[in-house]
Amino acid sequence: MPADPSERADGPTPDPGLPGAPGRGIAVRLWLTLVPIAVVLTLDVMTKAWVMNTFELYEQAPVIGDFFRFTYTHNRGAAFGLDIGEHSRIFFLLLSLIALGVLGFIYRGTPSSDRLRVLAISLVAAGALGNIWDRIRLEQGVVDFLDFGIGIHRFPVFNIADSGVTVGAVLLLISFWLEGRREAREAAEAAGTDHG
Repeated sequence: MPADPSERADGPTPDPGLPGAPGRGIAVRLWLTLVPIAVVLTLDVMTKAWVMNTFELYEQAPVIGDFFRFTYTHNRGAAFGLDIGEHSRIFFLLLSLIALGVLGFIYRGTPSSDRLRVLAISLVAAGALGNIWDRIRLEQGVVDFLDFGIGIHRFPVFNIADSGVTVGAVLLLISFWLEGRREAREAAEAAGTDHG
């Protein structure tokens, strides 16, 4: 009787955590990659276009009183208004491209079973791509418009892409933390087995 293809050295290897279902693991990976990127990029591009066509630069429009309003601004720096001077736009464009390369490297090394990390990388990449597109096409820099705060105490104005980067970065940190806990637990179990 021929050996199970999954047990052969040259046969397909199922994704960890998805025994016997490599195709399903790849499908989930693609879904967790393409859907978040498509959703974040679409929302980012559409909302920025709407703001630029609806408001004058620096115009404000209350949404929930003074707490949440639309404020149309441009930012040549990084997320949430970070700026380092006149060369901010080019500097942060190059930095974003390098970050995308690092994300690609992490993504390649991430198994399909680690769905949280795949999703996190997709969100960060989507946000980075949204802001990169602005830096390429607009000399003024990235379009920002989401403005939260109370009176003069306000969070820096941001956009949908910034939100994707922030949520994705938090999820990425959580995924690395969970991986560290899992590895520590496995090392402790292995040490206990050796002593036993």
